[in-house]
Amino acid sequence: MAEILLLHHVLGLTDGVRALADRFRAAGHTVHTPDLFEGRTFDSIPAGMAHEEDDLGWDEMTARTRRAAADLPSELVYMGISMGVVYSHLLVQSRPGALGAVFLESATSLDDFGDWPAGVPLQVHGHADDEFFGADGADNARALVAAAGAGDVFVYPGSTHLFVDDTLPTFDAGQTAEVVDRILAFAPLR
Repeated sequence: MAEILLLHHVLGLTDGVRALADRFRAAGHTVHTPDLFEGRTFDSIPAGMAHEEDDLGWDEMTARTRRAAADLPSELVYMGISMGVVYSHLLVQSRPGALGAVFLESATSLDDFGDWPAGVPLQVHGHADDEFFGADGADNARALVAAAGAGDVFVYPGSTHLFVDDTLPTFDAGQTAEVVDRILAFAPLR
């Protein structure tokens, strides 16, 4: 079974993020869910973004991300939801030994952190018309998967963001079940 580091979205470490992690734990995986916001959660994406970008800033967020991974083995599957994708990508690039990565509801680009490490498969999931994913995110994801040489991009019908968090009104139970099934079939988790 795999060891997963799941980084939360911009609303914080919600019960919905914990519930998603529990789905992978139920399948036998070890899942770490560090709280990059140290207990704070937010009711809106703009409020969470203001906390991430203005209150904490890039240097503090990357330091918290690195601390979250510091005592974990290098052989991890990195998983991020929305904001967590950025920091998952950072760790894939900076910590040798990544087994794979899963990006949910966002996709970084090759320009963000340089070339994707060879041999590290990537799986990406997002809504086709999500303002934070959409066509640009899908194109970025396809470029990353091509650079990885292994992986898949799954684009689902819909326009909502954070559809995998069951505590939010944007939650889609059917699509989340499909996302979880596809992640569990992803080579690094089999």
